[in-house]
Amino acid sequence: MPPAAALLPLAPSPLHPKQRRHISRCGASRRGFTLHTAIAIASASAAASAAAAAEAEAPPSPSPPPSPPAQAPPSKPVLGGIANTRSWSQYYGSGFSIRVPPSFDDILEPEVINQPDPSPYISSSSSSSPRLGLLAGNCGARVSSISGFEIRIGERLTSFRVSQDYNAGMTYYGDKAKPRAYAARFASPDRDELISVVIKPSNQLKITFLEAKDITDLGTLKEASKIFVPAGAKVLSARTIKVKDDEDIRTYYFYEFGLDKQHVALMATVNSGKTYIAGATAPETKWGDDGVKLRSAAVSLSVS
Repeated sequence: MPPAAALLPLAPSPLHPKQRRHISRCGASRRGFTLHTAIAIASASAAASAAAAAEAEAPPSPSPPPSPPAQAPPSKPVLGGIANTRSWSQYYGSGFSIRVPPSFDDILEPEVINQPDPSPYISSSSSSSPRLGLLAGNCGARVSSISGFEIRIGERLTSFRVSQDYNAGMTYYGDKAKPRAYAARFASPDRDELISVVIKPSNQLKITFLEAKDITDLGTLKEASKIFVPAGAKVLSARTIKVKDDEDIRTYYFYEFGLDKQHVALMATVNSGKTYIAGATAPETKWGDDGVKLRSAAVSLSVS
C-alpha cells in the first residue's frame, strides 16, 4: 500500500449476502414517550403552583435597610490651629488693630525726630544742674525748667523737651520726624517671639499709577508671594481670606513659611493705597508650642 493511502478514509465493506439488518418498528415506545412527557409536564406545573402558593402564604422578607447617603469628606479648614483671641487685649494703631497675646510686651521704639544740636541752648554753670547759655539775639527768649534742665524757646527751636536720660529717647517738636520701621511691635518676655505690624505705601511694593484699593491689585495670591515672602523661604501654607466688614468684603492674603530656622506667619491686606502687614515670628524650636498663639495674633489683623 502506498504511504499516501494510509491517510485516506477506509471505504465501507459490502454486506454479506446472508446478513440482514433487523429494523424494529416499536410503536409502543413512541406512545410511552408521549405519556412520560405529559406526566412530567403535569408534575412540573403542579410543583410550580405549590411553590407559588407557599411563597404567597410566607410573610414577606424584610427589605435591607437603605444605605446611608455618601457623606462628603470634611472640608479642610482655611487655617489650621487658630485660637480664640477675644480675651486678648486689642491694640489700635493708625488705621488698624491687632490682638496681642497675654504676657507680650510693647517694644515699639519711641518716635524719633531729627535731633537738633542742643549745645547752643544748654551750658553748664557752677551749679549742680546744667543751665541754658544766653545767646546773642535770644535775650528775649522764654526760659523754662524741666527736671533739672533749663530750656530756651528761641528762634531756632519752636519747642524743645529734654530728658535727663538721653538714652531713654528724646522727642523734639518743630523738626521733621523719621518714619518708624514698625507701626506696632510686641515681644514675648524672652524676646524670642515677635509680633510686628508694618505699613507701606502700596506703590512702593508694586509700581502702579492708580491707588491700590484691594490686595488683589498687587496680584494673585501666588504673584503677591514674591512681594511678601522672602526669596529662599519654604512656603508652608498660603490662603486667601475674605472678611466682611462694615462696608464691603475685604480680602487678606495669608502666608506661612520658614526661613533661617525661623517660622513666620504673615497676614496682609490693602486699604486706601496702604498695605498693612502683620507678621508673627519665632524660632522653629518654639513654634510647635506657641505656633497657634502666634498664628492667631497675625490673623487677627483688621483694618478700618
